[in-house]
Amino acid sequence: MRRIAYASPLNPAPSGISDYSEELLPYLGQYAEITPYVADGLKPANAELLRHMEVRPLGRLARDHRRRPYDAIVYHMGNSQENHAAIWAALQRTPGVVVLHELVLHHFMLGYAAVVQGDIERYRAEAARRYGPEGERVAGLMMRGRFIDAAFDLPFCEPVLDAAEGLIAHSRYVIDRAAALRPGLPSAHVPMGVPLPPAIPRDQARAQLGLPADALILASFGHINPFKRVDVALRAFKTLRAEREQAHYLLVGSVSPIYNVRAAVARAGLQDAVTVTGYVDRRAFEDYVAAADICLNLRHPTAGETSASLLRLLGAGKPTLVTASGSFAELPPGVAAQVDLDGSEGELILAYCRLLAARPDLAAAMGAAARAYVAHDHTLAAAAAGYMRFLAGRYDWGDTPRLRAEPLWELPKDAGSRRNGEKPAAARIVGEPRERSDMLHPSSYTLHPLAQALTELGATEDDRPLLEGAARALAELGL
Repeated sequence: MRRIAYASPLNPAPSGISDYSEELLPYLGQYAEITPYVADGLKPANAELLRHMEVRPLGRLARDHRRRPYDAIVYHMGNSQENHAAIWAALQRTPGVVVLHELVLHHFMLGYAAVVQGDIERYRAEAARRYGPEGERVAGLMMRGRFIDAAFDLPFCEPVLDAAEGLIAHSRYVIDRAAALRPGLPSAHVPMGVPLPPAIPRDQARAQLGLPADALILASFGHINPFKRVDVALRAFKTLRAEREQAHYLLVGSVSPIYNVRAAVARAGLQDAVTVTGYVDRRAFEDYVAAADICLNLRHPTAGETSASLLRLLGAGKPTLVTASGSFAELPPGVAAQVDLDGSEGELILAYCRLLAARPDLAAAMGAAARAYVAHDHTLAAAAAGYMRFLAGRYDWGDTPRLRAEPLWELPKDAGSRRNGEKPAAARIVGEPRERSDMLHPSSYTLHPLAQALTELGATEDDRPLLEGAARALAELGL
């Protein structure tokens, strides 16, 4: 059996990559013996993971590898200095394959120099060496606390790519730009896997959260920072609110210390119409998603990240607006509404929200297509298989068949299952036969309301997998 060291944040480390790894690990464990490595002193909170795997401190990885070499070492790199400093230090000592969760690591490198190395001038010198006068200018501003957009044009991921023996990324956007920075580095585009969220009834979720049953509710999810386009979204929502007095906007997630979101809400005069929740646990997250009518997942500049929170929104069957840039531009037609980054941005947000509020058939079709897309293209099983194919090719392993028929452990029951005792939606979609729906027979493409709506969203007769998957998703969502 192949042995793989897996360096990543794990809960309770406050990172979306912690959730990502804990969902992926039981599927990777079908193929190999996986040993997770975490920052020294971190005590993982996942009892199932601890029961099936031996979690080791990153400070021991180099010695462990010398004593009994691993067949591969996988390092997860993101832009949080707090969660990835120990991983970066270990990668420099013992090279391996890097999973690059976002192209831009500029903010990480600034924090690493300041906090870990205790020498912030090293960051300025490296920025000047790599990017010339512009790098030195940007570094000087960043060192004074001015987190400017220009930093996103200087990715600072080159040191990580130079140390890597191979690269896995979740978008073509990252793969293509990394190839330009380090030509010849073996790489693979492996779509991110997420468990399909539960189909929680909207009214049930609103009652649980104390939200009005008949209001139009918009929501944004994930870490709230200056790059999530909240100010422009608030301006569009203010106009919408004037037309729909009961409309409400939820901002769900932790708030960056460099962005005063409550002040932004106050400037817009929307204190009574906007709720800032702060960080919420997974059950509350799923309830807020279920309660929303329309979701906004906007960001610019982009670090090139693939957003797990976006995939969870799409998987929940929510009509979602995304910024038409970075990896988000790779979404297929009909799965999300793309918002251009030009003078029309605010008008487009408002127009999409008006349209989706007035056309429940379009909203339902977009949500169903989104859920079908995640169920087909972003399964955990396929993600694990993609990892193993790349590692096998990179290290000449030959075939890497699954050694276990099932994942090492079951993921925690979702919120919907805990409440009503139903089997999780992911099990229904992935594990059971799929029946073809008569309403999607070619002769009915122009007749059935779902097909009509998907056609308006850009689907054609060539999109049979999307249409059939959307029909199943529509039934699951009870629409």
